Amino acid sequence: MSGDSEVLSIMEIVLTAEIFNQNPQLDINDLTPACREIFGTVDKTGKLNPGEITRPVYVSEGKIKRALSINDAFKKVSSNPFVASEEFGQRLRITALEHAAQRFLNEGGKSIIENNPVLAFFFENFDSMGISYKTVRANNSPVEDTRAYLDARVSKLVGDDGKLGSALDLVILLAPDEVEQQMEDLIRTPEQIATISKIQHAINHREFLQHHRIHEVGKLLFVGPPGTGKTSLALAMSRTLHMPILEVRLSMITSQYLGETSKNIDRIFELAKKLAPSILFIDEFDFVAKSRVADDHGAMKRAVNSLLKNIDKINLVRNNVLLIGATNHPQLLDEAAWRRFDEVVEFSLPNEEMRKNILMKVTSSFPCILDYQKLASQTDGFSGSDLRMMVKEAILSSLMDNRKTIGCEDIEKGIHMVKNRDAIRRLNWL
Repeated sequence: MSGDSEVLSIMEIVLTAEIFNQNPQLDINDLTPACREIFGTVDKTGKLNPGEITRPVYVSEGKIKRALSINDAFKKVSSNPFVASEEFGQRLRITALEHAAQRFLNEGGKSIIENNPVLAFFFENFDSMGISYKTVRANNSPVEDTRAYLDARVSKLVGDDGKLGSALDLVILLAPDEVEQQMEDLIRTPEQIATISKIQHAINHREFLQHHRIHEVGKLLFVGPPGTGKTSLALAMSRTLHMPILEVRLSMITSQYLGETSKNIDRIFELAKKLAPSILFIDEFDFVAKSRVADDHGAMKRAVNSLLKNIDKINLVRNNVLLIGATNHPQLLDEAAWRRFDEVVEFSLPNEEMRKNILMKVTSSFPCILDYQKLASQTDGFSGSDLRMMVKEAILSSLMDNRKTIGCEDIEKGIHMVKNRDAIRRLNWL
């Protein structure tokens, strides 16, 4: 970080503290993640409490060093006549807000203001700034999306009901901020886009739907071959809808501690409800059908029945839980399982145009010499996962040849690798 960048970063924090203290209508979600860390209150155990901010907030050299890795903060901004230091760097403060703000803007702070809701709130009315506080706040990651907030909630729930702890061992629990998949990175079908929009409107109008007793909303079944984006879309929805996601694989929870499976299924659904708003993502849903038709142990059948009953009792309108099931084998699902979902979303292998768009998206950050249309026609039958694997192999091929530009010969190696993997998978070794 250059000296000028460090000065701007320090001034952002000090200005944010001053404006936040003067405007009680601003709340924790007006603070950027870095500011929350610096201003956050600490409980008796020394753990950051991300849900509360106590005014007045203050800035010290020590806090800036811990959060931003910048030493001697006051020394770096000491030439600014509108910043003072009290008690040997224990508190940095603004002495003249209007003048300090104008200087910050003149020194190149506009791009920072556009990503800091507190600063946007103050600068919104500045002439010809074109800053929208509402837009900047909407783009700021809310505290509810963070792992710290989720951990605090989970800790309280488990403290109140120790049985929920066993459910945590059977799910992959992610806060929205932890999810790598973003909606803009995915190539989606019109049907998938429409489904997400429908869910967003249902969430925004939950009270209306509840008033009119329209409850069976928000149980989605994703169906399609492996690698077509079912899990990626479910995860991306966590970020878009600002809901933590609980991912569970039925084969895992039904293969461990068989006698406890029914109870664990109950606890997983209970955990999803207690964490609401949340997404409960059940992968390998076809395992239900296999268990229902197989001559299995009685405990397994009880577990499957427990799963189906829990699905009946949960919905988006009443419980604020979005249920998503996923299967590669929809033909295995019987009517009892199928009818529990109010919407079935298809994930088919991408057509030529989608393959072209996926390839352009995946390679957008790399220098490439490629004919995307030709490449899309060469990869008929490839899933989105196959295409990403192909590009990965092409990148490694170019790096091994001491190049950082992907060419046709690299892509050919990627295509060969994917086809070879598929051929090996189809071999019958018996």
